Amino acid sequence: MDTNRLPRYDVSDNPTHCCPRFNSQGWDEQELHFKAKRFVQVQTRSLFHFPLNMDSVFKKTLAVIDQAKARDSEQFIVLSYDPSAWTAIHYFAVDRDVAGQKMVKLSGDYLTKVYEGPFSDISNWVRHMASLVRSRGMRVRRSYFFYTTCPKCAKYYGKNPVVAVAEVSPLGHSNT
Repeated sequence: MDTNRLPRYDVSDNPTHCCPRFNSQGWDEQELHFKAKRFVQVQTRSLFHFPLNMDSVFKKTLAVIDQAKARDSEQFIVLSYDPSAWTAIHYFAVDRDVAGQKMVKLSGDYLTKVYEGPFSDISNWVRHMASLVRSRGMRVRRSYFFYTTCPKCAKYYGKNPVVAVAEVSPLGHSNT
């Protein structure tokens, strides 16, 4: 895949008018390559990894991004990870800087894997993803998740697809 390109995020099937039905075509076991790819970074609060204010923070952030016309709906992803049981960090892909927002640029190689199931399965997905990455002669530097649907939409669709996104490096390389 080309540098800074994502698999197509299909927004055309959206009966909820909230989260589109996730089409996993092109997302499973995809290699991504970022070089200074732009993201808006936000933080949410959690209680033992259970999100407390994710809905309001996501709505506000997406509104600001959309107001700045910085979202390419077909090149959309939000990378999320929990540095602690109390906090989650989220990176919203954008195609230009968004005034008033914390901007970061990510570089590196990534591998994706689509999973389906409840959020309580995440620890199993992390282990499976680490095994998949090792089988390719690499190691995981950091694990992110792309939560493709909110809980209400997951209930409506009857499934909860989640994309694991592992930042990877060859075995034996340091984290620097």
